[in-house]
Amino acid sequence: MTTGLSTQDFAKLLDTTAAQTETLLGQLLSDSTLPGEITRPHRLMEAMRYSSLNGGKRLRPFLAVASAEVFGVPRPSALLAGAALECIHCYSLIHDDLPSMDNSDLRRGRPTSHKKFDEATAILAGDGLLTLAFDIITRDEVHSDPAIRLALTRALARASGIGGMVGGQIMDLAGEGRFGDREPPDVAKLQQMKTGALLKYGCIAGAILGKASKEQYAALDAYGHLFGEAFQNADDLLDVEGDAAALGKPAGQDAAAGKTTFVTQLGVDGAKARLRDLLKQADSALTPFGAKGDVLRAAARFVAERQN
Repeated sequence: MTTGLSTQDFAKLLDTTAAQTETLLGQLLSDSTLPGEITRPHRLMEAMRYSSLNGGKRLRPFLAVASAEVFGVPRPSALLAGAALECIHCYSLIHDDLPSMDNSDLRRGRPTSHKKFDEATAILAGDGLLTLAFDIITRDEVHSDPAIRLALTRALARASGIGGMVGGQIMDLAGEGRFGDREPPDVAKLQQMKTGALLKYGCIAGAILGKASKEQYAALDAYGHLFGEAFQNADDLLDVEGDAAALGKPAGQDAAAGKTTFVTQLGVDGAKARLRDLLKQADSALTPFGAKGDVLRAAARFVAERQN
């Protein structure tokens, strides 16, 4: 993968955007009420902040910011769109960790929300983050054009909903045999939905904010699709080869749950070869943007090489 951005420079950009996203989320999750709200219950806000303000790479909002910068979109607008996306991601993690889902005790090296609080609070914290995401993405500060805000909102709903992340989650559970006989999943489609849809949204959000041409939109849509597949492929490999301390959660969870992944289908070497091919395709998809696509090229390289 060719990019003019060094690993160190990319890491600085990622850290800067993560810090800015953290600050923004802290403001959005304050105890201060907004017009139309009656009060913000302390326990609910505490649980929402616990699961949203504990760091993380903030890769999804980074994609929104990086893709928007290709078109010269003001950074505050892109950060708001990224914060809405991160709220969806954090809500999904809370719900995924519940005993009825993945039954996880650790997330990023800390007790999961239902372990820190209780199941009812965790469910409601997830619900709160989900609805807050759509409050954020519709705000005037995101873009002055209501048609752009509508396009962003619709795309976010479809990426996170029945034909995206939520649909992918139930396909994943069916693949584990949760609803009777195990249903071998279409791994590529499942991963495109459960994990890839939100990552791709980060890429197309920048295109929507920047009023991209059809060709530019198609290029970022293709890149986002490939990026999502590469991310999940790398994640599957980490589940097999990763260290639990670095991951911040137990390794080997996929195998323990009997999940079908590209690693189980292709083997470790086959999955690594597939990851290399995905990176080449992602690089090619960014050709129309020339050097402006270097940050996104570096992002794809980052997900392939990450250790957690």
